[in-house]
Order: sequence, then structure tokens, then C-alpha cells
Amino acid sequence: MRQGTHVFGSLISCAAAGTLSALLALASPLAAAAESGKITIMVGGINKLIYLPPKLAESLGYFKDEGLEVELQSQPAGVDAENELLAGAVQAVVGYYDHSIDLQSKGKEVLSITQLLVVPGGMELVRSDLARDIRSMADLKGRTVGVTGLGSSSSFLAQYLASRNGLKVSDYSMLPVGAGNTLIAAIKQKRVDVVWTTEPTTSLLLSSGEAKVLVDMSSADGTRAALGGLYPASSVYVQGKWLQSHKPEAQKLARAFVRTLKYIHTHSAEDIAAKMPADYYGGNKVLYVQALKASLPMYSTDGKMPPDGAEQVLKVMAGFNPNIKGKKIDLSKTYTNEFVDQIK
Repeated sequence: MRQGTHVFGSLISCAAAGTLSALLALASPLAAAAESGKITIMVGGINKLIYLPPKLAESLGYFKDEGLEVELQSQPAGVDAENELLAGAVQAVVGYYDHSIDLQSKGKEVLSITQLLVVPGGMELVRSDLARDIRSMADLKGRTVGVTGLGSSSSFLAQYLASRNGLKVSDYSMLPVGAGNTLIAAIKQKRVDVVWTTEPTTSLLLSSGEAKVLVDMSSADGTRAALGGLYPASSVYVQGKWLQSHKPEAQKLARAFVRTLKYIHTHSAEDIAAKMPADYYGGNKVLYVQALKASLPMYSTDGKMPPDGAEQVLKVMAGFNPNIKGKKIDLSKTYTNEFVDQIK
């Protein structure tokens, strides 16, 4: 209450002084950042390998090379990052492309301007003590599925895999457990039976014997087997209204990210890991490098939406989501290759 009174008093003072610009700056703190050209990018879990490109681009100085002042922030789940974007608190998000389709069904226009991953890059893991009872997603009846957040891409994938195996949403429950340490704790405390996770958490759980692989979507073959096709995942997405007035900045962002993707495909896992903060290793650099080495094929080589990629994601989303099934979704308003196509 005291903080709200202080802010209200400040606004009144600004108005009394007739300083309209100061009033607007207080009412909308991000206006000043936008005015200065600063771009804040929210990442749905910045230390996950599926979201490696933004931190790597920063470490390599690629944003600065483009003349961009970029601040990276992190949220534990993509849905939280998405909410920050819709609130106008950030200019861009690094999260799964499927949010663009989900948001269009809710009347929001968000577009991916650079595709970072061609597959989801993660796995559904089952607790080791339940591995004999849960052999596929068809065995989830009465079980609890751990997801990063409700409405997150991990929940989208879990719901689709369950529906593909004949289950209804009411047959199982979903529990938001975040990622990393909180997810590992949920497994150890037996609060979840199956959980979606990505590297390096996947390798930590498998190497410790806490979990076993149920569905592998870290590779192209595994993704096709699970979903019936590729599933373009991590991307850089922005609001349509921001894009209309910030095309030069979007072009620079796309160029920095595509350059980063090219670095990933022309350097070793050891070279890439050396550019990342030490605390990303989870206390085990050797395991981190191994996980990164196995993950390199999941990254896009050119930042473009793969042929039929958007259609495949829509097919998956429509498979379980009543807000999308049977609804007209204009995929051309969920992504664009306009900026990556200009990069040589």
C-alpha cells in the first residue's frame, strides 16, 4: 500500500508540474527503454540448451556488432515470458513458436522472426520407480504430469501426446514444476510421475538414475515418431504491432541470431560451452558439454521456418486444443521469413 501511495503521489506531482513526459514515463517505465532503442528479450529459461542462442549471441558480441543494446531476462517457463511480452514489459521473447498460434486463437498477433530449433529438443521422462508401469503416454490415466507451467509449450506437447494415445485431459493432471532444480525436486519428492524437460536437466536426471526416457523429441527421428513430423520449437517472437514500426531492429536481431546459429554449426561443443557462464553447467561441465554435443543437430542452420513446419505445429495444437480445433488460423501472421531471407 505504501509503495502504491508513493507512485500515486509521484504521478500527481508530475501532473501538477505539467510535465506530461515525466508522467508517461512513470506510468509506463518501458517507454524510456523503447525511446532509447534498448531491446529487452525475455527467455523462457535462459540456461536451457533449447534457449542457448540468446546468451551465446550476447557472449559473442553479435548484438553489439549490430548496434543493438540488448538486455536478456529470464522466466522459468515460456508462458511467463509470453505474458511479459503481451504486457509490453519486453520487446521480444525467445520461446516456442507454438505460442504464436495459441495467441492468435485468442485474438493476439505475435510473429516469430527467427526460428532457432527445428525440433522440441526435450523428452518426456518417467520416474524410474514407475518405469515398469508407465511404458507410454497411454499409461498416464490417474497420473500426474509435470510441466514448466500451465499453458506452456511443455503442457501443449503433453496434452497432444496423451490425446494421441487415446486419453482425455480429465484422465490425468498437470502440475507446474518449473525447470532445473525445482523440476528435479518434484521428481525426487514423487510429486510428479512423468515430466517434460530439456538439456542439461535431462542428462542430470538420466545419469543419476532418477528417471528414464518415455518419449524422445530431442532428435528429428524421435520427433517424427512422436508427433508425425518435425515441430519447429524455440524461436524469436515479437508482437505484430511492434514489428510494424521496428523493422530495422527486427532485421538486426535476425542477423545476430542467424550469425549465432552459424557459429553453433561451425564450432565444437567445447568451444560453445566456453562462451557460456559457468553456472549454466549445473556443477558438471563434462556432462554439459556431452549434452550440448548431442543437442547440436536440433538447432536451425538458417533461422528459417522449415517447409510445412508451421502446418505441423498447427496440426498438433488443433489435436487437443478446443480453442484452435476447427478455427481459422492464419499461419502467415504467426511467423515471417522476411528478415532471415535477407541474410546472406
